[in-house]
Amino acid sequence: MTMQPRPPIAGSDHMRSTARMDHLMVAEMVERGAKVLDVGCGDGELLKILTETRNVDGRGIEISREGVNECVAKGLAVIQGDADTDLVDYPDDAFDYVILSQTLQATSQPRHVIEHMLRIGRCAIVSFPNFGHWKIRLELLMHGRMPRTDNLPDTWYETPNIHFCTIKDFRELSEVVGAKMDKAVALNAWGQPLRLNAPWWFWNLFGEQAVFLLRRRD
Repeated sequence: MTMQPRPPIAGSDHMRSTARMDHLMVAEMVERGAKVLDVGCGDGELLKILTETRNVDGRGIEISREGVNECVAKGLAVIQGDADTDLVDYPDDAFDYVILSQTLQATSQPRHVIEHMLRIGRCAIVSFPNFGHWKIRLELLMHGRMPRTDNLPDTWYETPNIHFCTIKDFRELSEVVGAKMDKAVALNAWGQPLRLNAPWWFWNLFGEQAVFLLRRRD
């Protein structure tokens, strides 16, 4: 797997300064003019960035009615749907990219979701919080309780997240589903990318979140 540098995405300085870094990383992985499905698109901020900076033909599905309403108010083509149950209804090769941003850990069947993403799209982009980060390990070691971080702010009994994973776990899942890892980036606690040539254990220890670009194997 290699991570090739790409030119910065177009857009206003204000947009680049206010957008989440993981959203900008995802946008840099998407080809201009591509057909995109954003699964679990939330309030539509990522889909809006992709539409404005990559000129994509974007669609989205979101489980919450509030999120759908926010997306529609932004002029985005989003319907209400559940990643665990509704991806099966999409035909093969319907999109160039299928994106799952900070939602993997909230799905009931992560493996099946990834498999459907790779069936529906030529590529799949997945971002998620890394449960192997050193602060999380330290919290468990020192206090013996489920940690709370900026990326995982909810208490264990109120969180929507049911399948936490580490960067190492996700790499193994990618192999299980037969996906090729085209690109990847790990972000530190300040949202800055870690060294591209750092070993995987370094990413797993110091990466607070990660973004992976997967492709089906021929």
